[in-house]
Amino acid sequence: MIEAQNRKRVLLAKPRGYCAGVDRAVQTVEEALKLYGPPIYVRKQIVHNKHVVTTLEAKGAIFVEENEEVPEGSIVIFSAHGVAPEVYEQAKARGLKAIDATCPLVTKVHQEAKRFAAEDYDILLIGHDGHEEVIGTMGEAPGRIQLVDGPEGVDKVTVRDPAKVVWLSQTTLSVDETMQTVDRLRKRLPLLQSPPSDDICYATQNRQHVVKKIAPQCDVVLVVGSRNSSNSVRLSEVALDAGAKASYLVDYAHEIRDEWLDGATTIGLTSGASVPDDLVMQVLDHLAERGFTDVAEVTTAQEKLTFALPRELKREIRAAAAARAGDAAKLAATAE
Repeated sequence: MIEAQNRKRVLLAKPRGYCAGVDRAVQTVEEALKLYGPPIYVRKQIVHNKHVVTTLEAKGAIFVEENEEVPEGSIVIFSAHGVAPEVYEQAKARGLKAIDATCPLVTKVHQEAKRFAAEDYDILLIGHDGHEEVIGTMGEAPGRIQLVDGPEGVDKVTVRDPAKVVWLSQTTLSVDETMQTVDRLRKRLPLLQSPPSDDICYATQNRQHVVKKIAPQCDVVLVVGSRNSSNSVRLSEVALDAGAKASYLVDYAHEIRDEWLDGATTIGLTSGASVPDDLVMQVLDHLAERGFTDVAEVTTAQEKLTFALPRELKREIRAAAAARAGDAAKLAATAE
């Protein structure tokens, strides 16, 4: 238990910020820009963060909504949230060179959806209507998947055989809300099966867990993240549910209003899984200027997971490196 202090302090959550899937996706765009040169087209936001997107745009990335906006024969990168199979077919038809930056944990859910559909299950996908990850997963088996958007969506569910039903989930949901939905589903469908492993991303769970730990001691919890970032929005909601007196979501330090801090002695600070840590450091500087100079990092988990770059990109990076090495050898031989 962290002892209460009278002085102004910040409880800095750890883990926070970039997860392995986001790091991989951002690196994919950066490495593609180095390898091929700009422009590189990216379908949808590579990750849901305003700062990351504008930074990559400045380096030569062009973000589009659909493949039709990409010139034929160009390179297109698919975002970390995953896409439906028809998106790959559209890219192929336009002669696009597609690089898939889908988070491997999202890919796992796609594989589960395909397997259960092949076994003729009805699949109940717990997630938020319109979210890119949900659209991609539902596209794997559109005739077998029903969306359940929170506990209130349970009553709308209809299945063919109550003995052959399984639930899957969007990876960035609140753990608690997901289990509430599952509990309500089980009351209607006692034979409902669970996925072979937890679908909710390890990083989402870890970030929610540390927020639950610090929130009861906080007058305010600040979450750095964009409003279209599901996991960032959930962190703010989790903070309130866990006992924080107030919680606010901001992209940048300058968005913090001084009235939010009036009378506060303890501020909690975290960031969504698509947020670079320099934005969090800027918030710490902003708070220090307002007297919150005592910073205690609260750690509940150590994250060491990393994901390799997409195979198609790694292969071409190696080929380019080999070609450069060959050219250098030829130059050296000529010089001799």
